[in-house]
Amino acid sequence: MPHQFIWLIFLLPLFSFIIIGFFVRPFVRAESKLAGYITILSIGGSLALSVWALFAVMAAPHHEIPVPDVTWAVIEDGVTIHLGLIMDSLTAVMLIVVTVVSLMVQIYSQGYMQGDPGYHRYYAWMSLFTASMIGLVMADNLLFLFVFWEMVGLCSYLLIGFWFHKPSAADAAKKAFIVTRLGDFGFLAGILLLYLNTGTFDIYELHELAIAGALAGTTLTWAAIGIFAGAVGKSAQFPLHVWLPDAMEGPTPVSALIHAATMVAAGVFLVARMFPLFEHSTEALTTVAIIGGITAIFAASMGLVMNDIKRVLAYSTISQLGYMMLGLGAGGVAIGIWHLFNHAFFKALLFLGAGSVNHATGTFDMRLMGGLRKYMPWTYLTFVIASLSISGIWPLSGFWSKDEILINTFAHQPVLFYLAMITVFMTAFYMFRAVFMTFGGEYRGGEPSAHGHEGHHGQPHESPRVMTIPLMILAALSILSGLWNVTGHFGAFMGHGETHGFFTGLFHPFTQPLPWISLILAGSGILLAYAMYRKSWISPERIGSMFKPLYTLFYRKYWFDELYENIIVRNALLKGLFAGFEQFDNHVVDGAVNGVAGGAIVSGRAIRHAQTGQLQLYGLFIGIGILAIIFVIYFFG
Repeated sequence: MPHQFIWLIFLLPLFSFIIIGFFVRPFVRAESKLAGYITILSIGGSLALSVWALFAVMAAPHHEIPVPDVTWAVIEDGVTIHLGLIMDSLTAVMLIVVTVVSLMVQIYSQGYMQGDPGYHRYYAWMSLFTASMIGLVMADNLLFLFVFWEMVGLCSYLLIGFWFHKPSAADAAKKAFIVTRLGDFGFLAGILLLYLNTGTFDIYELHELAIAGALAGTTLTWAAIGIFAGAVGKSAQFPLHVWLPDAMEGPTPVSALIHAATMVAAGVFLVARMFPLFEHSTEALTTVAIIGGITAIFAASMGLVMNDIKRVLAYSTISQLGYMMLGLGAGGVAIGIWHLFNHAFFKALLFLGAGSVNHATGTFDMRLMGGLRKYMPWTYLTFVIASLSISGIWPLSGFWSKDEILINTFAHQPVLFYLAMITVFMTAFYMFRAVFMTFGGEYRGGEPSAHGHEGHHGQPHESPRVMTIPLMILAALSILSGLWNVTGHFGAFMGHGETHGFFTGLFHPFTQPLPWISLILAGSGILLAYAMYRKSWISPERIGSMFKPLYTLFYRKYWFDELYENIIVRNALLKGLFAGFEQFDNHVVDGAVNGVAGGAIVSGRAIRHAQTGQLQLYGLFIGIGILAIIFVIYFFG
């Protein structure tokens, strides 16, 4: 594959942003759909080139295509900064994830964002968002990876706050931007620590140094943990998870792209890209696994009680990202990225399905839905497929990657394995709670959405084809994508085939007990949701009152928002640290300035008395000065 075409994968969405931002938006009427067509065409081109690149990488030696670097800057002392791309198996898989999901989202948005006054602005930011994520997964050095990493954060800020006239959207955008910056500080510190000790930003060179042992010990551990801190922020891992549920204030297609293929996937990708550093630091790799396992069950517990369908899916995303981190920490790159690959399709489908429901009802509150199955058959069918897949039901895609994580966790992190198994049950329950509350029973009558100018509600109806066709494509992928690794081909392609002996056929998993146990747990979760929210055999209100302390704990999100906003920000920072800075500024800085001014005034008054206006006195002092100069020259000259 020619190198120029590899560069085009990144450049096409970037050109789309430039054309829309500088030519279409200022000069084309607002009701035109030209911006959407340009974005779809550019990302469709990137997808076609990404498929070509995938097959080229499969056929290439060592599953890698070398791409020549471009010299970007030459600094004194021989420091040269290169801009280059990586085209290996990890990049090829991530490009398919990003471009497929982004293309489906852009097509869907043609119907969803129709008539919105910010239509051109929306597609400009979407183009830049996709270009930034593509640049992130293709960058061959940490310096430019960090640049694209921050661009992804900027685009998420702009899209979460797309309806900036709403205070809740503006606040959510600021929250996402600030919280992820905390993790990015650790990432930047890790990059600088690596450069200080190795003199290079090149990712492959850092891999080689870690493998050879030249980069080891405390330096390697702290650098890896710094990099992981960035991943914790972007992938909303505990304890920096609080921004993701509030990110629902953006348009639903934005939520689908952020939660499935771009921003949150960036953290998992980062750990996978730098995996040799983690692999050679037991402490760092164990940290990844522990944080992932805790995040998976922690977020799932909050998803059990949410009534906003998008927030249920948001906590589901956090939980599944925890699964991916657990897979990386316990099984390696192929395990974590395999779940990321499958998750991208069914999670995008779930969010776009939620948007379709909102389009018909005008609300995201599941308590105001119900009975939508007969009004929205295609949305219902595709949403159920995605829910089955995320629950890990055979033979859908989620089953294969979820059970890979479980079996590797059982082998390497037994304690975390039990947390993951409990999460299997919780995931199936909260997903089918959403299914039965939304599509089962009778329609309870929606109300205008609190999320902005979303949807054209009224009498429930199926969404237009421009929205349902992407749902069908993603549903097909949610069924079929898992078959790529039925014979271990995905693991071999990723260079970690030794971890994939578990899947050697469509029915082979059932020769071992673990898949049966996970299926029984998932089935039990679905059955419990059916009994509570479809048949009313068990009263949800009674269960909630029986476990009221737990229900309150989950519903209040463990009071993390209150902890961060009221205690840490308002009291510790504003009233404590910042108040101390204010006192320091008032008394020390201003005191020093005022003291210098006062000293100057006193000195001026003293000197003023020497200014008598008597020429003979001035002549006397001039003579004394001349004698002093002669004395110094004679004795010290």
